[in-house]
Amino acid sequence: MDFYAINSLRDNHAGWSLLRAQNAPLALAFFMAAFTGPNQRNLGRQELIDVLEDVLFGLRDSEGEGRFPRSAGEYLDDWAADERKWLRKYYAPGEDEPRYDLTAAAEDVVRWVETLRGRDFVATQSRLTSIFAVLKQLVQQSETDPEVRLAELQRQRDGIDAEMQRIRDGNVRVMTAPEALDHLQQLTALARDLLSDFREVEQNFRKLDRQVREQIATWVGTQGELLESIFDNQQDISSSLQGRTFQGFWDYLMSPTMRSELQDLLQRATQIEALAGSESLHGVANLHQDWLPAVEQTQATVRQLSQQMRRLLDDKVFLENKRIMQLIRSVESAALGTRDAPPSGAFMDIEVPSVDLVLPFERPLYEPSRKVTVEDIVENADDMDVDAGALFNQFFVDKELLKANIDAVLAEVDQATLAEITEKYPLSQGLAEVVAYYQLATESDWATIHPEQSQQLSWQLPDGSIREATIEQIIFGRPA
Repeated sequence: MDFYAINSLRDNHAGWSLLRAQNAPLALAFFMAAFTGPNQRNLGRQELIDVLEDVLFGLRDSEGEGRFPRSAGEYLDDWAADERKWLRKYYAPGEDEPRYDLTAAAEDVVRWVETLRGRDFVATQSRLTSIFAVLKQLVQQSETDPEVRLAELQRQRDGIDAEMQRIRDGNVRVMTAPEALDHLQQLTALARDLLSDFREVEQNFRKLDRQVREQIATWVGTQGELLESIFDNQQDISSSLQGRTFQGFWDYLMSPTMRSELQDLLQRATQIEALAGSESLHGVANLHQDWLPAVEQTQATVRQLSQQMRRLLDDKVFLENKRIMQLIRSVESAALGTRDAPPSGAFMDIEVPSVDLVLPFERPLYEPSRKVTVEDIVENADDMDVDAGALFNQFFVDKELLKANIDAVLAEVDQATLAEITEKYPLSQGLAEVVAYYQLATESDWATIHPEQSQQLSWQLPDGSIREATIEQIIFGRPA
């Protein structure tokens, strides 16, 4: 970056303007108390006013009443204005109260100010270890020579065998307390950085959406070309670098195996004796729970892209229909205007009407209707045993019972596949019950269907035989 680029940032960047603001300490203290401290997003106006009033009350008590003369609502409106852009103000669908969220630029400033307080020690060893791990993975996974990759894997295998032998010999090396604190500090910093990245990811998605809406608003081509452009832009959003990286993180986080492994590692990390006195240990234990609301908010923004493009397209169709009706009305008005004063001469040509002739002999002769004899004699059937069991062997799949089974499993875990649910509550009504589970998954907002993956379901018939079905993988998640 040169002098002019830096000077442009100083004049236009929202984060730099926050640092230069006269009330920057008040704004940053409020942002920490309302958003970054409790890790909250999308708060209502009244809730934010209450938090800001508490902050102002404490400051006015110590600094004097004239130190901050404006009301909490005026400060919120000022910080959310276009010339500030420290808060994002918007209205959620179906709500009249505005909601606020911290912008990515403001959160970057908050995180940077937090680092100015200093730390007891700087995580250097763990950072070096992470650099080596990432560099090794980058080089090894990019290697195209099979012999080189096999040699590296063999070297790793020899190292693992040697480590296993040292453990068998009783030489178990345990991480020291400084090393454990070093890694914990880096883990906490990475987790905070990831949470702050979500706001920037969401902002980038909104920028992509704004570009698409601007293109639709200024479109001058045909309707078919507009549809093609919309679909191409929607595909561009999904296949963009931002979209692919976020989708990869979402798939990783939603994987049952990865989530179970993450929860197990976090639980085991909280039991390390060297970290027992650390203040950030509780935050590490709830790391995945802090991620989910932020990821869900970003995922909701992605889902709104197609809805907004659909709404804009409907508006354009409405305007086109309105223009057509205006043309029709103008034609009708012109016709009514010429009714009393028609132009002289022939101004319109109409084909001469013709009459279709039908000769009398072409008509068919009358044909009397035939009488149909209906026999209404009812013959009594012979007395015999008729198996009427088929009329009574009908059954009903209770969806409420299936929902109760799903809720019972999700009460113990955050998410579960259909195979795990049927393993605890076996299928008793065969394929009809599988179809009912599939219908519940399609109607639920907290269920995900993965067509690229499959799962096996089995059930036992009354005669003892086993039936199996291979369906798409269905994952039910616990509602937030």
